[in-house]
Amino acid sequence: MSLFSNILEKLGLKHPAAAPAPAKPIAAVPPPATQVSSTTPPAPQPGPGARPAPQIPKTPPPSPQAGAAPRPAPQVSQAAPPPREFEHGSGIPRPVPATPATPAEIPMVDVVSKLDRLAAENPQKLNWKVSIVDMLKLLDIDSSYEARKELAVELGCPTDKMGDSAQMNTWLHKTVMQKLAENGGNIPKELLD
Repeated sequence: MSLFSNILEKLGLKHPAAAPAPAKPIAAVPPPATQVSSTTPPAPQPGPGARPAPQIPKTPPPSPQAGAAPRPAPQVSQAAPPPREFEHGSGIPRPVPATPATPAEIPMVDVVSKLDRLAAENPQKLNWKVSIVDMLKLLDIDSSYEARKELAVELGCPTDKMGDSAQMNTWLHKTVMQKLAENGGNIPKELLD
């Protein structure tokens, strides 16, 4: 575990990675049915010398009874066609693209109260608001020069500041405060400037 991850965990800022949204299953849509023509084929034409087909008289529909309301024609529901989930003309289903997961909102963590409480309970006079060494001691994390140098490298400290312990510590304190704020810590503005 990296040193900064350890700081986040001690302050309750380490959040589990958001699980990716499950992909939508591919809708099984049957291929479109072939349309049947609603027109009747033309009647065959009789050849020479053939008898004409007997004509069947058409009976008119029954007339409604006097005083009765006419019956409404039955309604034929026309359902919308199913959505097309097939590659054009192939009949092979195409995958439905998954909706990207929206990043979860980071809950705010009261880092200031946690560190103030730890400082009040500690027998040493530790000022976490100014000193990176004191902050690491409050969190029970190795505060040695080697550990701070490792943390500075992890957070990308400029090489010109790495040669001077005081400059490295100042840069490290400010950077850790900014990173805590980025991860949901309620760091006061005066500690970020």
